[in-house]
Amino acid sequence: MAKTIFERIIDREVSADIVYEDEHILAFRDIAPQAPVHILLIPKKHHARHAAVPPEDHPVFSQLFAAAQRVSRQLQLEKNGYRLVINNGPDGGETVPHLHLHLLAGRHLGWPPG
Repeated sequence: MAKTIFERIIDREVSADIVYEDEHILAFRDIAPQAPVHILLIPKKHHARHAAVPPEDHPVFSQLFAAAQRVSRQLQLEKNGYRLVINNGPDGGETVPHLHLHLLAGRHLGWPPG
């Protein structure tokens, strides 16, 4: 099976504007931003989507959210706020089959989304 674009970014086969990295998570700016700040946070271990993560890998969720908190602080987003989004499956808006978290900020984000 071919690598996803995210796996290719993790493997440094495709360049990205990386804003954060640790042993489990890589965060980079989205190339098609939906807000002035649009960061994608991806686990380095591949899982196709939120619903596909087995119980033994549930720590990936806390790793993603902890990294999002670090990035939000690094980019000084706490004052005005931000939104965190995970898309799961076609109806959820998923376009890359690799679990990822969107961090959106820099403008008022209306509700309901989408």
